[in-house]
Amino acid sequence: MANGQLQFTEPAVRLLENEHRYLMHLAEEWHDIVLRFEREEDMDRAVALALLAELKAKLIDFLDPLKNHTDKEEEHFFPVLGGYIGLEQGPIVGIQEEHGEIDAYIGHFFHHTRGDLSGLTEDQIRKIAGDAGEAFEVLTVHFVKEETVLFPMAERLLRADDLDALAEKLNTLIV
Repeated sequence: MANGQLQFTEPAVRLLENEHRYLMHLAEEWHDIVLRFEREEDMDRAVALALLAELKAKLIDFLDPLKNHTDKEEEHFFPVLGGYIGLEQGPIVGIQEEHGEIDAYIGHFFHHTRGDLSGLTEDQIRKIAGDAGEAFEVLTVHFVKEETVLFPMAERLLRADDLDALAEKLNTLIV
């Protein structure tokens, strides 16, 4: 994932890998705002509120593509791979839990950014932005796990007909 080169050859797996690249591109845009909150100790409250609003807008833009991607994995990829390696224990279980963890951090962020934010202190704003930072951390590790464990496993274990059928189902836009 780090070098930007696509590493998988099977179309089904490559589609998911390519979606990871796009999602990380979007995530890095909002994560830059989170990092700014971490770097700048004394931030004007008006600036902090404006950055929080920008962070929220970028996360809103991120939400649908992320949901569309994870839905594809949950509905198509995991069940097919699970037919080979099982769904009750093992790597798929942990990956699915991470989907929930990412959703929870983003949901927590949105919960705290509802309504009028003008009364928030700088400290409260930083804590709220921290939820987005946590989501980014989990997302980054999550994608690495999928690309180092699940995707190679899929290319190695899945029969050609299963890969072809999976590619057909996964070949939809996430935006």
